[in-house]
Amino acid sequence: MKRYVTTALVGAALCATGAFAQSHQQGSHNPALKDGSPHAVASAARGANSFTEDQAQGRLKKAGFSRVSALKKDDHGVWRGMAYKGRSKVRVGVDYKGNVVR
Repeated sequence: MKRYVTTALVGAALCATGAFAQSHQQGSHNPALKDGSPHAVASAARGANSFTEDQAQGRLKKAGFSRVSALKKDDHGVWRGMAYKGRSKVRVGVDYKGNVVR
């Protein structure tokens, strides 16, 4: 019986050390993004967009837009909606790379 307890304890200790070996990944988990900051571009890149609506809204807010509304993903994978830049209401978009389109 003592042997089973010892084996179980050694096994548990080995399993626990794997959790400590995990390294924290810096930056984005999305390989389409080069960095975490949104970039303004003239036209949106078409592609399969992995951003959620909340993430797209966050990119727009990070780019200086406020009161983001009516976000919908179009047929080309671009999140499109309305937002305010200062006092002006403008059409906005976020492509699969995280670029912000105005």
